[in-house]
Amino acid sequence: MARTYNDEMFIDTFEHQYTWLNGFLRNVRRYGSRQAMLDPQTGRAWDYRALNAEANRLAHALRGAGVGKDDVVMTTLMNTPEFAFTYIGPRKIGAILNPANFSLSSGELALLMDHNRPKVYIYSADMRETAAKAVAAAQYPPAVAVMADNLSGAAVPEGHISYEDFVAGQPQTDPTMDFRPHIYDEVLRLCTSGTTALPKSAALNDINEVLSAHDVIMHYPLNCNDVCMNMTPWFHRGGCHCGGPGPSFYVGASVVVCRSFIPRQCLQWVEKYGITFLMGAPSSLEMLARTQERHPVDLSQLRGLVTMGAPFEKAACERYLKVLTPNIFNGYGTTETFWNSFLRPYDLPEFAGTVGGSCIDDEVRVVRVYEDHKAEPDDLVPTDNETVGEIIIWSPAKSSYSYYQNPAEEEKKFYKGWMYTGDLGYWGENLYITVNGRKDDMIVCSAENVYPSQVEEVLNGCDKVADCMVTGVPDRVRGQAVAAYVVKSDPSLTVEELVAYCQGSAMLSAYKCPRWYRFVDELPHTATGKKMHYVLKQQAEQDMAAGLLIRGTV
Repeated sequence: MARTYNDEMFIDTFEHQYTWLNGFLRNVRRYGSRQAMLDPQTGRAWDYRALNAEANRLAHALRGAGVGKDDVVMTTLMNTPEFAFTYIGPRKIGAILNPANFSLSSGELALLMDHNRPKVYIYSADMRETAAKAVAAAQYPPAVAVMADNLSGAAVPEGHISYEDFVAGQPQTDPTMDFRPHIYDEVLRLCTSGTTALPKSAALNDINEVLSAHDVIMHYPLNCNDVCMNMTPWFHRGGCHCGGPGPSFYVGASVVVCRSFIPRQCLQWVEKYGITFLMGAPSSLEMLARTQERHPVDLSQLRGLVTMGAPFEKAACERYLKVLTPNIFNGYGTTETFWNSFLRPYDLPEFAGTVGGSCIDDEVRVVRVYEDHKAEPDDLVPTDNETVGEIIIWSPAKSSYSYYQNPAEEEKKFYKGWMYTGDLGYWGENLYITVNGRKDDMIVCSAENVYPSQVEEVLNGCDKVADCMVTGVPDRVRGQAVAAYVVKSDPSLTVEELVAYCQGSAMLSAYKCPRWYRFVDELPHTATGKKMHYVLKQQAEQDMAAGLLIRGTV
């Protein structure tokens, strides 16, 4: 297509050089001696030159293991220095990082390996038993399995190698690129929950990475003098991109590693290390507030406390603004699209309970719901704060609108540049949206997505279970907890047996195991036999209040 100017250099420069890695390398040159990452648990710290050197050692080791352009490096790492190295290193040789949930069971992890076929797998030592079982069970196991972050000095599983040995003797210099980068190259493959044991794999390209970083940088705003600590796992979209390695290393800020959420410790680190942005799940704000009330520390340097995953009530928000910081941000979005609506400090507490309005480069809408087809993107429900519809998201900067080898889910979720979230909600004249449910009855437990169908499939495998249904019930700490309604086929069945059965399943992560049970004679179904989860959800909330649910030890 002819243009009014010579666009060749612009296209060539933009498409091949406007990459996340080039942004990081600019900071290595600009801020080489500035602290890039601090690990309080070990006392280790890396400036930008040292961080780049460690990423280079990993890149050379991966190439030596046969990893090259478009090959997959899978990880199940906690928030660790090695996660940061893997976030950078594979890009230098054109590989794709596939960070998975370290809470997955061995069976779930084996399925993920067979789907993505990684050449190298790097995992935290704390989950070495699960990792070893997964590698042994996979039909397409990685050629090299690497155990990292071995703080306890545990033995490396047979046939695996320690991270230290894997990178030992490798050069600290940038590897020579044997490929030409492109902004549409896949660089990150994130896992998002699905209705089966195999998570969907959301493909993110390089320009998604750059523009996700830009989104954070302009919304906070974030700069090179900030110190960030994300208290949620980095393998999440909100973990790596909300003040995690993605935007922080792109802008030249510093990251404090938080392996696990311990409220008092996190608050002490804010004071000790001068943390300016703190990120966490909504449920963690309550624990932080309680801790701050009992054991107050100086939080005056906080420029923002950022949360994603769920809205919070107005009364709770007012308390957090008073106890923690007046600068609270709340984002709403998906793994596929990052955050797409946002509540800023000036929105709170007035609009607490909503998920706010669309982000600067995004658009979030509420469209009508039909049983047999998607609504068109302009088939909107009235802005009356009453009429419920499906929430859809337009986010071309931060989404590739793609799943790896999953065309059925692509067709289900993406349409005309929009993502159909499955969330139900309503909106007002200011276009601020309130979420009030899920089309697919997904349960959100401690920021993890749990689909009833997967848990039901496991429970129905028990010989003493005739049928079951799973739903979510309110939980003060987790947001929601999993509750199972079970019809017995054997009258001797007990809750204790079901707890042991779920815990022993290789296809059920610990956070998906039901926390509450009730035995019933029948379950709510439609005339055609479909399970009515929305009816059960209402009943479960009433049963919880009436004390009819039985607690299972998880």
